[in-house]
Amino acid sequence: MKLAVLDGYMMGHGDVSFAPVEALGECVYYDSTDYANPAEIIEHIGDAEVILVNKVPVTEEIFAACPDLKFICETATGYNNIDLQAAKKHGVIVSNVPTYGTDTVAQFAMALLLEICNGVGHHAGEVAKGRWSQCKYNCFWDFSNIELAGKTVGIIGAGRIGMAFARMVQGFGAEIIAGHPRKAGQDFEYGRYLTLDEVYQRADIISLHCPLTAETEKMINADTIARMKDGVILINTSRGQLVDEAALRAALDSGKVRAAGLDVVSSEPILPDNPLLEAKNCILTPHMAWSATEARQRLMDVCVENVKAYMAGQPINVVG
Repeated sequence: MKLAVLDGYMMGHGDVSFAPVEALGECVYYDSTDYANPAEIIEHIGDAEVILVNKVPVTEEIFAACPDLKFICETATGYNNIDLQAAKKHGVIVSNVPTYGTDTVAQFAMALLLEICNGVGHHAGEVAKGRWSQCKYNCFWDFSNIELAGKTVGIIGAGRIGMAFARMVQGFGAEIIAGHPRKAGQDFEYGRYLTLDEVYQRADIISLHCPLTAETEKMINADTIARMKDGVILINTSRGQLVDEAALRAALDSGKVRAAGLDVVSSEPILPDNPLLEAKNCILTPHMAWSATEARQRLMDVCVENVKAYMAGQPINVVG
């Protein structure tokens, strides 16, 4: 059986071995494949029966040009880079890895929030520049710390990662609410479900943990931001397309949104003209929340099991 790994560098990154994948068959490995070049994607797939992809788009054009392709292992939880309707049309099975990054992504969301609340990185940098040595007082700060105790944290996307984040932030004494249209008014382990609109109106901090769908695209926009509390904090470790970036920039500039911590943006790598690059009080990190070595090893392990299950005729973690 022929396999092709189209963008393996992000998962391997030099410390997670692809040897278990290579042992499954005749394997061709690529560190990266140009997402914007269908011809290169088709060339890299070749006559492979199985491909492993992380962000490479697999569209109708790709499926039509690669008749030998029968199985795609998405090396991630999200799979919006794959046209599932086209996959079904061409008889291609698609599996993902549903749970590998639960704790590491929630932890990173917590790190973004804590940096906004405490400015540890910012102030450590200022000390390194010599500001403390030159200070006439025994201490200084550029902005006051924010206590999480007593704050209301709204979670949009109450799945595994959202609930892991709820567990973590509850430990700081915050009140937890989560948007859920069918369970609004019900309690859950860490707090209470409310309508999405109630979350917008009540939360001091909003953290996004939902998938990208037609319904969630640009759900954070000028209208929804207007319904939020003045000085709200926004965290996003999910998908950049959930946020209307121009609207968020305007809200950051006006102070309606006090700060944002974003590990994802609408187009990645980030474009030089992204309006958030020069926004005040906006922390941007390069889509790295998932990247802990432990998480990537779990990712590799499940990918291998996904391919083995396909080879045995009993595919697992099938999506679509």
